[in-house]
Amino acid sequence: MKPTVVSADVLFEDHRDSLKWQWVAGLGASERRFDEIAIRQARSGADLVGYLNYIHPYRVQVLGEREVRYLSSDSVEDNLRRVARIVTLEPPVLVVADGQPVPEAVRAMCERAQIPMFASPEAAAFVIDVMRAYLSRHFAERESMHGVFMDILGMGVMITGESGLGKSELGLELISRGHGLVADDAVDLYRINQTSIEGRCPELLQNLLEVRGIGLLDIKAIFGETAVRRKMRLQLIVHLVRKETMERDYERLPHEPLYQDVLGVPVRKAVIQVVAGRNIAVLVEAAVRNTILQLRGIDTYREFVDRHRAAMQAENTPLR
Repeated sequence: MKPTVVSADVLFEDHRDSLKWQWVAGLGASERRFDEIAIRQARSGADLVGYLNYIHPYRVQVLGEREVRYLSSDSVEDNLRRVARIVTLEPPVLVVADGQPVPEAVRAMCERAQIPMFASPEAAAFVIDVMRAYLSRHFAERESMHGVFMDILGMGVMITGESGLGKSELGLELISRGHGLVADDAVDLYRINQTSIEGRCPELLQNLLEVRGIGLLDIKAIFGETAVRRKMRLQLIVHLVRKETMERDYERLPHEPLYQDVLGVPVRKAVIQVVAGRNIAVLVEAAVRNTILQLRGIDTYREFVDRHRAAMQAENTPLR
């Protein structure tokens, strides 16, 4: 699901402190929103905000020093024509940045067309960067996944599996070994760009871990501030399975890395069999370390195959 709504009023209030801006025109259009079709077609926040550009409609148009100078030339007729063209772009918001004075013709146009206009003393490039990051998060594709999401050795790891396999207990043991909890049970996932998924904890479940027989544990209160994380990039899924599932559905020694599609992004996956007596926490840490090596280009399975092939060729080579 992808949200399609953010009003000018919400945009203004969310960045009142960071961008130090003022609402200088179009006060009656506080509910003005982004075009829904433009939002659906946008591939990132970069498509929804930028410097004044007449060939990119339906996005936040930012006026920096050069743009204000362009709209304040000596020719009154040219100025009016250029300002009038802004209306045809149907921007949700117009922002005058770089501490520039607001051109009177632009202010009058915004009042007539009821386009919200903000003025910020911050640099135009900074305004664009902040807005792009905000819009990328706000309009990101999102879904909820069942599991325990953790920071293990600096890698965002989602622990999934059938109910009753001990995912929360495993999470608790990993926390006791110095790793961090992001979310338990329900994890909110956001596709923040074309290749990255970010996982966060729903506000209702913040810092909480549920363990059968004990109940809800406040991880932050028990283990301290360093035992919890606000968010992490999802880089690995560790899927816990029973013995019969492992034997039926998975190879003992997969020759290629496994992947799972999450919001259109392939995420590496490791499958671990749960059997009484196995130290699952150690196996999860080993899977994470192995994934880190693979991301660095070190493929242990491939090296073994090459070593085996070399040994077979050596055996078949006749002695002279």
